[in-house]
Amino acid sequence: MTVLVVDLANVVGSRPDGWWRDRAGAAARLLARLAALPPEVPGPDGAVLGVGATVAVVEGAARDVPRPDGVSLVRAPGSGDDALVAVVGELVAAGREVLVVTADRGLRARLPAGVPVAGPGWLRDRLDA
Repeated sequence: MTVLVVDLANVVGSRPDGWWRDRAGAAARLLARLAALPPEVPGPDGAVLGVGATVAVVEGAARDVPRPDGVSLVRAPGSGDDALVAVVGELVAAGREVLVVTADRGLRARLPAGVPVAGPGWLRDRLDA
């Protein structure tokens, strides 16, 4: 089973729906939708992806949002990118399969070699299905 690690700020910012007026509210809404993600979804390659756990990295104004059941939160005290790289490194070192969701090219370049990445559009499509 794959651990889905979500760069929440990046996914929230991928859709111009007024999120900038209430960053914490937008993060909470997205987290609620992540909590409802089914355990099997079409993966980025089209094959079935078994989601064993979802980890969302939150930062800034979203750092204090409530954690919904079914989603683990990493509350970044500083850079969300630094926190995400650290948690992915820990998961990979523990032998877990990981899929990171972000469009941030700089962040992608910092991930451990071989870690697959999907863009926010892939996740949004899964959540909208």
